Parts: sequence; structure tokens; C-alpha cells
Amino acid sequence: MERLPKPKRQERLAETLRSNPFVTDEELAGDFGVSIQTIRLDRMELGIPEVRERIKQMAAVSQSIVRSLPMDEVIGDVIDLQLDKSGISIMEIGEEHVFSRTGIARGHHIFAQANSLAVALINDEVALTASADIRYLRSVRLGERCVAKGYVKSAPGDKGKAKVEVFTYVGEDLVFQGHFVIYRSGKSADAMRGDSVDANRH
Repeated sequence: MERLPKPKRQERLAETLRSNPFVTDEELAGDFGVSIQTIRLDRMELGIPEVRERIKQMAAVSQSIVRSLPMDEVIGDVIDLQLDKSGISIMEIGEEHVFSRTGIARGHHIFAQANSLAVALINDEVALTASADIRYLRSVRLGERCVAKGYVKSAPGDKGKAKVEVFTYVGEDLVFQGHFVIYRSGKSADAMRGDSVDANRH
């Protein structure tokens, strides 16, 4: 990208972060052909927080919607959630996730993020993993960011079990995919809304 005048650059920066709020300052600096410090100053002038704070803010909103898991049992930061439809979770790979000798993430952490998202997507107070068909497509390393995208393939009113597909990416690389069957109690969304209305009347 050619160097833009500051007002135009900041306008484009704001547009970029609206469409992709978890892009890093380092990635933005490369895209805009400026220094990381310039991007940070632009963000500050625009009143846009750094990426970790943006993720935290989005996660606070989305995780408050989760019905099937307590907040502290959700693995990764759920930044977008439409119950019984789709969702996105982000997990930064830290020292606690990797083998110390190789810096490669332990597989169960990648699985846990995807499984947690699959369960969190279910609009039910009882949701448990019945089965999972999973594939690891490449190693994930220390410092990389896993973006898991989940999609519910069953109708919201289906009783018994729901099918959920989760695809995890690092950048544009697909690193994990899972097909989950989630047990659900089968209580319909309409019935749950009715319960909520009745409760509010008391």
C-alpha cells in the first residue's frame, strides 16, 4: 500500500479495525507501510484501544450471552456469538500452552478452544459434547493467534443433539477442524423466552 496522508491513513485505519478488530499493530504497520509507533499514535488519536483491549471488550459482551457454560469455563475469548447459529473465538498461544522444548502448542488446548466454542454456541442450559471428529492440519506455535469459527448445522428447535462445525485458523492457514455432536436438552428458544417473560413478571 502506498503511503497515505495522515487524515486518509487514519480514515482507512478506522475502517480496517471496524471490519477486523483483532488485527495487530504490527500487521497494520506492514499493511500501511509505516512504523508500529505511527500506528499506535494513530490509534490513540482515534481513541481506539490496542488489540488485547479490543478483544477483551468484545469478549465481555459475547460471553455474557453464553448459556451453556459458566464464564470461567469458556476457553479463549468469544468475540462474536449468535446462539444456535455461529460464533468466533480467539486464543493467543502463550508459554502455558506449548511444549517447552519445541514451542509447539499442545493439541488439547487447540481442541479445548474449539470444543468450548461448539458448546457455547448452543442456546440451552444443558449442552455436552457427545462426540467429536477432529483433524489437526498444522502445528501451532508460541505467539500465534488461533481464531476459531463455529457454525451450528442443526435447526434451533431440534431436540436431543446438535451438529456443530468448527474451523480454527492462524492467519489464513486452516490449522484445525472439528465436527462436533453436542447433546442438548432440547428446550426450544421460544419456550426459554417464555420462561424469561414469566420470571420477569414475578
